[in-house]
This record gives sequence, C-alpha cells and structure tokens, in this order.
Amino acid sequence: MGSSQEIFEKYHIDEELGFALPKPLEELPPPYDEWISIAKNLPELIEKNKLRERVDQLQIHSIDGLKDHKSQRLAHLTLGYITMAYVWNQGDKDVREVLPKNIAVPYCELSEKLGLPPILVYADCVLANWKKKDPNGNMDVLFWFPGGDCCKGFFLVSLLVEIAAASAIKVIPDLFKAVTNEDQNALQKALRYIASSLQQARKEFEKIHKYVDPNTFYNVLRIYLSGWKNSSKLPKGLKYEGFSDTPREYAGGSAAQSSIFQCFDVLLGIQQQSGEESAARFLQEMRKYMPPTHRKFLLSLESGPSVREFVLSKGDTELRADYNECVKAMVSLRNYHLEIVRKYIVDPSCQQANKGTGGTDLMTFLKSVRDTTKSFKLEK
Repeated sequence: MGSSQEIFEKYHIDEELGFALPKPLEELPPPYDEWISIAKNLPELIEKNKLRERVDQLQIHSIDGLKDHKSQRLAHLTLGYITMAYVWNQGDKDVREVLPKNIAVPYCELSEKLGLPPILVYADCVLANWKKKDPNGNMDVLFWFPGGDCCKGFFLVSLLVEIAAASAIKVIPDLFKAVTNEDQNALQKALRYIASSLQQARKEFEKIHKYVDPNTFYNVLRIYLSGWKNSSKLPKGLKYEGFSDTPREYAGGSAAQSSIFQCFDVLLGIQQQSGEESAARFLQEMRKYMPPTHRKFLLSLESGPSVREFVLSKGDTELRADYNECVKAMVSLRNYHLEIVRKYIVDPSCQQANKGTGGTDLMTFLKSVRDTTKSFKLEK
C-alpha cells in the first residue's frame, strides 16, 4: 500500500483533513461568478421567490475555463446548490421536474469530468463547502440554504466528525505492515489510535445539539438535501434539459456517501448484510457518489491483508480487546446517529418510518448497519 504520504498523494487525501478538500476555493472568475452570486444569495432569492427567475436568465457557460480540480469542485458545489434550490424552491409544494439547460448542460458535463453525479452530494456540501472564518481557525460554510445558522451548523458539525475520524488514516499503512510482519505490538498501537480517533468523532457529533434545531432541520433544511430517487414528489426523477431526453434518478446527500466510515468497516472486516434490499447494497451504491479517487482508496483497502483474521488467528486477549475497542467505537457512532435521526427526523414528523435524503427507509437501514457492526465484536 505504500507510505501514508504516498496514500495521501495517490488518493487525494489530506493528512490533516482526510477526505475533506483542503483550502477550498471561494470564488470563480467570470463568467462563472454569476453562479457564485446566485449560490451566495440562495436563502434571500428563495424567500422572495426570485430564484428560478434568476436561473432562467443565465447564459449557458462552457466548462472549459474550469481548468483545475479545486475550481471544478467549487463549480460542482455551486451548481449543486442552485439545482437543489431550483427543483425544491420554497419547499415541496411547487416542484420542478425539469432542470433548464443553462444549468443542466454545464452541470452534467462537469459531473462527468469529476466522476460525480449531477446532484448535491456529501463531497460537495460537507467536504468542499467550508472556509476559515478567522485566524483562530473558526470555520464557516461557503453556501447555505434557508435555515440560517441551523443549516451552517449541520454541515460544519458533519465536517468536524469527518475530520476527527479521518485523523486515523495515517496509521493504515502501519496497520497493514504490522499484519504482514506479524508485529502484534505495532498492530495494537495502530488499533488504539483508530479507536481514539473514532471516539473523538463521537464527541464532535454531540455538537449537533448546540447548533442544529430539530424543527428547523426537519421543516426547512431537509427538503433541499432530498434527491429524486425513490421520491414521491419526483417519481420519474429529474430531466436535465439539453443533456438527457429521459429523467434521471439520483439519491440526495447522505452520510452514507462519506468515505471515512466505509473505510473503517473495510479495515475492521465489518461486512454489512447482503441481499436485494440490503444495507450492503445501498452502501455500495453510495460509493458512486464519492470522488473517484476515494472510491479507489476503498478498493485498495479491500485488497489489503485482513486485520480481523490476523487478530482471530492470534487468540490473544489483549489484542482482541484493542480490536473490539475499534468495533465498539463504530457501534457508538452508529448508535448516536440513530439517536440523532430519531430526534431530528422521526420525532418532528410524528411518524415511525421515514425515508432518508438518500432514499432509504432510514431507521431500518441505520439499525441494520448498527446491529451488523455490533455482531463483529470478537469473543474474548
């Protein structure tokens, strides 16, 4: 697998930020500054019901002027925000089934170039949607939807969870090297570091209660994260005018599109239940919503030596305990995610079953993932 430095370069992973985009661009040159202007003023344009009018007036811009990766990522983020706002506008009462060509054509072309779908994905709204607000390191988002500070808080807490967990990526080469060399001490050290990073991620997750109001999230923000796959509002999907004659279906942004937790599932040998409507199938599908280099990174981990098999073969109580701490930390994160979904989605909706923005029956999916993760704890 190479050194951690080789991993970071080959798979576009940052040593400090993991899968998050380091120092995202904040502005684009003309003519793309038109897009930025709309995205920066989305809440106001939506409130005044002027958003669609502004978008309809746009010229079609060629994406040829977007030469480098960071400018392409910013453009994808910007067009993703504009697309969600155009489709859903002031809620789900007046939904558009066609994205006009002046946005649809550059968005689809850019998406093909980046290997991402033409919808706002986690890699956009969380991993590339941030900036340093001041020299103290306080962060802000580049763009937000209606919902104000609640919307900003949701994206930033998600980013902090991601960064905390991602700090363990640098020990992955040590982990594989330890298994290959049968170096138990080095393996235990790497496992303890991973467990600690996952525990820190869980602490960061707790900040959501401070910054995100459940009613605002459910009644205002959530619709803008919803996709057009398994959608009752857009049962056929969305037509991208000028690019595709038939509507396309895409899932909305979802934490399942984060590479970091799939990464630790692979490392720990946690395999989700397979089958037609399974969690494993859905998580595999969500990889299509990740940047291609991050997908390749997960594949490279799958071809590495099995940490779980090595721990099992050694029959060492202390080694098993260190492995189990990692599994417990994953279970703890997934338990907490369930609590958050209950508080922010199930309770405000006054229903027991809800589809997630990714299009799944959310509680069923999360319970399945949590319970499977729990089952991979080793007997001492």
